[in-house]
Amino acid sequence: MQRDHKNVLVLGTCQMLFGTGRGLFMVTSPAVALGIAPHLALATLPTALVVVGTALAAMPASLFSRRVGRKAGFLCGTVLAAASGAACTASIYLESFWLLALGGLLFGFFAGFAQLYRFAVADVASEAFRPRAISLVLAGGVFAGLAGPQLADWGEHLISSQQFMGGFLFMIAVALLAALTLMFLSIPNLTKKQLEGPQRSLLEIMKQPVFIAAAVSATIAQTVMNFLMTATPIAMIHICGHSFGSMTSVIGWHTVAMFAPGFFTGNLIKKFGEIKMITAGLILEGACIAIALAGIEVMNFWLAMFLLGVGWNFTFTAATSLMTTAYTPAERGKTQGMMNQIIYTVVAIGSLSSGAFIHFFGWDWVNVAAIPLLAIAAAVTFWYAASTRKAAQA
Repeated sequence: MQRDHKNVLVLGTCQMLFGTGRGLFMVTSPAVALGIAPHLALATLPTALVVVGTALAAMPASLFSRRVGRKAGFLCGTVLAAASGAACTASIYLESFWLLALGGLLFGFFAGFAQLYRFAVADVASEAFRPRAISLVLAGGVFAGLAGPQLADWGEHLISSQQFMGGFLFMIAVALLAALTLMFLSIPNLTKKQLEGPQRSLLEIMKQPVFIAAAVSATIAQTVMNFLMTATPIAMIHICGHSFGSMTSVIGWHTVAMFAPGFFTGNLIKKFGEIKMITAGLILEGACIAIALAGIEVMNFWLAMFLLGVGWNFTFTAATSLMTTAYTPAERGKTQGMMNQIIYTVVAIGSLSSGAFIHFFGWDWVNVAAIPLLAIAAAVTFWYAASTRKAAQA
């Protein structure tokens, strides 16, 4: 098997396991938090802290992996994932909301490493294969969309005396399986020449129109997706009275929709280009909001979250592909780290406000609040497209 294809398989599997753990946490922790949180407005704090942890770890994870190598860095991430599962398990036994919150933060630290999977495969793939390699790695999450919520459902009553504890024990097992999978990763460390080669300042890199367009579109796509997804379990269970099983199904199919397009998004990017795919994704996220505002039946939630997932995939994958043109090998660590830092800092703010927003204003206003963000992303994308055409004509 060619090294490119082997790395795609390994990192795609790791993406699947990361998504499975994330799905386990995202559907189980809100249900647990509703029972032990000091206040309802804090019920989404553990899931929000996943994003906070990702933001805090984004730059350190990228720079650490640049220094010690991708494989060693990713293995460190799986240790954090196992620690997250252990903290969440203990939170149920001790009925400690703050241990559950710690588990969310630790999983976020792990995610800081896992968010580099897509960049890792892009760094060693040929230019022609790069968009497809990125999309195929992200496609690994499609199986997580089914496995995560299903394992959460099984885990709810796995231990009869401790409801939901089984889901967190599955998180530990998934982390250990990810560590085993990473043993087969084959990505060479940067050479001394690459590590010490000429570099532009981070500010100079960030001032490029291509960096601005890629970072803004990816950040807003991720923020809108996370803002709405974080609020959905609370809206379905607490506000609309739908069952836990219905909620896990909606979140599960949302996760499938996030990653299933990865099997063909790379080809679409190659055919239509990054800008058109970013735009298509933003349109689908807008359609999600329209459907969510049209009603509160399970089907409304299902279809809205499904379109949200596909829209996120198109925009996020295309933005990642676009970003790979903004830096040299020597600059990749700090540039990739900064992109993820920007994304997850903004997403953290959205996630932290999601629980309070839905508590004080309701589900409809959660959706309305996302509309200006999509408008900003569209404006920046059109600006970049116009500036690129103008430069090509000059």
